[in-house]
Amino acid sequence: MPTAYWIRVLWGLIVLVRVAVVDREYCKPSKCNLECIRFCPVNRTSRKKAIELDPSGKYVVIYEDICIGCGICVRKCPFNAISIVNLPDELEKNVVHRYGENAFKLYNLPIPKIGGVMGIIGRNGSGKTTSIKILSGLLKPNLGRVRDPPEWDEIVRSFRGTELQNYLSKIANGEIRTAVKIQYVEIAKRRLKGRVGELLGRADERGILREVIDKLALRNIVDRKIQELSGGELQKFLVAAVLLKDVDAYFFDEPCSYLDVRERMRVAEAIREFINVSRKYVFIVEHDLMILDYISDYVSVIYGEPGVYGIVSKPYGVRAGINYYLDGYLPAENMRIRREPIRFHVILESTLYPENEYPVVKWEKLVKTYKSSGFKLLVEEGEAYPGEVLGIIGPNGIGKTTFIKILAGRLEPDEGQVLVSVEKISVKPQELSPKVFPEETVAANLRRADPLTLNPSSWIYAELVRKLGLNKMLDRSVEDLSGGELQKLAVAVALATPADLYLLDEPSAYLDVEERLSVARVIRRIIEEKRKTALVVEHDLMLQNYISNRVIVFTGKPGIEGKASKPMSNRQGFNKLLGELGITVRKDPQTGRPRVNKPGSYLDRIQKAKKQYYIA
Repeated sequence: MPTAYWIRVLWGLIVLVRVAVVDREYCKPSKCNLECIRFCPVNRTSRKKAIELDPSGKYVVIYEDICIGCGICVRKCPFNAISIVNLPDELEKNVVHRYGENAFKLYNLPIPKIGGVMGIIGRNGSGKTTSIKILSGLLKPNLGRVRDPPEWDEIVRSFRGTELQNYLSKIANGEIRTAVKIQYVEIAKRRLKGRVGELLGRADERGILREVIDKLALRNIVDRKIQELSGGELQKFLVAAVLLKDVDAYFFDEPCSYLDVRERMRVAEAIREFINVSRKYVFIVEHDLMILDYISDYVSVIYGEPGVYGIVSKPYGVRAGINYYLDGYLPAENMRIRREPIRFHVILESTLYPENEYPVVKWEKLVKTYKSSGFKLLVEEGEAYPGEVLGIIGPNGIGKTTFIKILAGRLEPDEGQVLVSVEKISVKPQELSPKVFPEETVAANLRRADPLTLNPSSWIYAELVRKLGLNKMLDRSVEDLSGGELQKLAVAVALATPADLYLLDEPSAYLDVEERLSVARVIRRIIEEKRKTALVVEHDLMLQNYISNRVIVFTGKPGIEGKASKPMSNRQGFNKLLGELGITVRKDPQTGRPRVNKPGSYLDRIQKAKKQYYIA
């Protein structure tokens, strides 16, 4: 018999289950012709209904046991509100939680391990935060039974024979205390009142307040109010509050957002130093793969379709797990999670520009001193050319924003001058909230930046809106967007705005690895197409190396003195920065990603002896 025949026979033996998800924020029956209901073949040929309007009339309901999974409704929906996937029936025995009818579904959980830090990696919307909520006891799993959720006894029994059975039993009985560092730090500003020192003093259950404050360099902000903190300061405050708790399980959801390289390493070292991993459970969700690699002992990969379903893999060793994720293939599950592997083809040397190329912006040696604080910034001469992405790396509070203000003409230097200045500058701010956007909806903000962004036939719509996935949320209110969605909207608005110089401050915060690479490609493409210049402040060194033609390195003492180098090649710049920090980084031979060497390790000592802090 031909091979095709046996393939059809075997496929017929596989029992599939349908997962249908209706995004109720996107579904707008009052603004469409109910194409999903009208064109459904089951509705048209059978007495039973596979999809119909909810009694409230606000959204449609899909009956998964009747739906045949043809996908017609998915293609016909004008608002991209419907997703339908077919999964093997055997997965159903591993359902952990479902948020509601036609809502997100999570399979499996990361396995808690005492004796090591468990890292969790995956795309946004795949179930990482849901897993943390369940393991921390903040969310009771329903095993996919939305209408008749089970009690804890049944939940624990469903995990019999696994390491999760004992853990969840203790969670159910209140025998495990947990502490969670939340993902969105801005929430703390709205909910907490008081000064940093007072709040940390109340959180201190272990008597290590002074040590934690010194390790995380919080001494200068202990007398400040929570509402006065920057994003990075707020991040370190929340990490400190969790470290001070005397609990059995610690959870850190993206602890490195808004932090520079030095502060990210400081946080990683603090978690290792103040938590006894041989006695405690520790979970880390982090998209900066360098930090995740450095801090974790094991990794669980969560894969699936964002917003529809997520499947948690078995635990892997940290190096193998991250490489499997980037390769897009998980050997233990025999599952391909991505069509093509992610490889880091970086720019190693500065780009050579023709002599007749006129720079977009050029400056001589600059000096700026703030009399009120005494902070002094020294800047070496330099220039940026059309189509160039100039990376800015260095600690927070070192003068990067001051430098940008001088280039934009908003601040006058005490010495030196900007020889070639820009008239228009477009800024993507560091801290984001719905208040940053002047308009109510995604479409209105894009239209305000440039009306062409909403024209499906324009190149900017294809290169910017579609590639960032904003075309699926044009009618959504900014108030309803997640942190990652706000980030992509802010990048799109900044790049769509007509300008000579584009400043993008931490465009990767809250984005997963794949989204970060998508944003990096979009930035490079738009800047090259417009023949303008972009300055990108980014603390994820892996992404910064991927996106920048050259870099400017800021060194010195934060809040006291800052020194900005000339634009230099990525190799020179990263070596200079990491040399200042005393950190060595090597290249992973399989994926090309940078990996931080453990302090005092053989490779760390060898690279420091050779003064090769960055090997790419």
